Amino acid sequence: QLAESGGGLVQPGGSLTLSCAASPLTLYNYDIGWFRQGPGKEREGISCTPSGDRPTYYAGALKGRFSVTRDSAKNTVYLHINNLKPEDTATYHCAAGNCATEIYDFWGQGTPVTVSS
Repeated sequence: QLAESGGGLVQPGGSLTLSCAASPLTLYNYDIGWFRQGPGKEREGISCTPSGDRPTYYAGALKGRFSVTRDSAKNTVYLHINNLKPEDTATYHCAAGNCATEIYDFWGQGTPVTVSS
């Protein structure tokens, strides 16, 4: 019910915007989390955007290069990544659920991002 897109091969220092679209869920009514899992690494939380118009929470180590926007008309949430580094190489997932409990009921299949020159 969630579908990520926008991944690909990017050079270090570049930027990328990933999309998370939903059907038939209405993303505005859910907390939306972004996660990533790099090769040989555990899944890492990036952010959680509460339902409605409340501000997004970001993982401390990633705050600054990552930002989230929501387009309710398109029922899509976006993850913007700046100044990409090779260590950002991972499959990025969005999920719908609850930021406070960290329980997410719906997950996308992920979109791969490779940062390499």
